[in-house]
Amino acid sequence: MLAARDVTVSFDGGVVLDRVGVEVADGEIVALLGPSGSGKSTLLRVIAGIVVPDAGRVLVDGVDVTGLPTHRRRIGMVFQDEQLFGHRDVARNVAYGLEVAKVPRSERAHRVAELLDLVGLPGFERRAVQDLSGGEAKRVALARALAPEPRAILLDEPLTGLDRDLHDRLAGEVAQILRRTGTPALWVTHDLAEAEAVADRIEHLR
Repeated sequence: MLAARDVTVSFDGGVVLDRVGVEVADGEIVALLGPSGSGKSTLLRVIAGIVVPDAGRVLVDGVDVTGLPTHRRRIGMVFQDEQLFGHRDVARNVAYGLEVAKVPRSERAHRVAELLDLVGLPGFERRAVQDLSGGEAKRVALARALAPEPRAILLDEPLTGLDRDLHDRLAGEVAQILRRTGTPALWVTHDLAEAEAVADRIEHLR
């Protein structure tokens, strides 16, 4: 249901991606594994609509969305550093995509509570994001990405910076949440053990 085909990207004359492709089936978690500098994050940004490719196409359910802006692709994204909004509490971070979509306030509140319960943070609505632990911040970032019910979700090394025990526990929990919601996912990592733990299939980018 999600495909990037023959994607080519160059920055400052250097080729970052050269006719790269990846596909994700409905309900599938695919891990994109590769070393730093292999273009993994760039490929995610092309799929999300943040980076415009020199060539290639992005398709969602067979429809070419390469020319569409990010907010019209129905693709969620979890960044490596979460990129939570410091001026918003947890509830308003999670609700951001719903506000953009002009979802009524009562529906937003219900959806936020539902998502926080899903990621194991019930009652965190009024918590300042600056007061969150590393693991809590990553859960909030996941809840924010899932809130608008995206057709697919992209995760860019979402567990970076966590100690190993928390990393391993959260990896399993995040994968379980994605499967419970039926959300197809492309999960970027350089950690083979992480990829094997979370993914239905592993693709390599060298």
